[in-house]
Amino acid sequence: MGSGSSARPSPADLAAAQDKTLPDVIGPDLRVLFCGINPGLWSGATGFHFARPGNRFWPVLHRSGFTPRQLRPDEQHALLGLGLGITNVAARTTAKAEQLTADELRAGGRALVDRVERYQPRVLAVLGIGAYRTAFGRPRTTIGPQSERIGETAVWVLPNPSGLNAHYTLDALASEFRTLREVVEAN
Repeated sequence: MGSGSSARPSPADLAAAQDKTLPDVIGPDLRVLFCGINPGLWSGATGFHFARPGNRFWPVLHRSGFTPRQLRPDEQHALLGLGLGITNVAARTTAKAEQLTADELRAGGRALVDRVERYQPRVLAVLGIGAYRTAFGRPRTTIGPQSERIGETAVWVLPNPSGLNAHYTLDALASEFRTLREVVEAN
């Protein structure tokens, strides 16, 4: 796969991407560290987070005001200059998040706490309520700010921007992300 965003992974590329890992887009002094559940096969094949065309992460970041224009997945490192980053609860790629075990999510939650303590973003925004509930043992969690913190880092749960999450329209997702952005900018 090339580095351009126009190359579509072949079925063989997607099959070969199973169980790969992607490096985080992370650094010091982040305003928000966005945390997906785990990379999909499309991301594993391309090397870019939220790369599947139906994923709404990039459009939602722009519509909510986090980015001045809609970035492409291959521009993911531009997020660092905006004080934003990307990581995942579970590192390995799968066709669907449901292929992860509860043990993997809990172990991923512990590793995520370590990353957050190391980089100390102002906010950790977990994209997916079910994964957050499992990873952190919080079965009654709702969307929005959480009462617990990781060190000095605030924790916020947002809906999963995957195109498979039919509960949220693009506008509803953008509204949830915008609320987070407004809180971050106010503090």
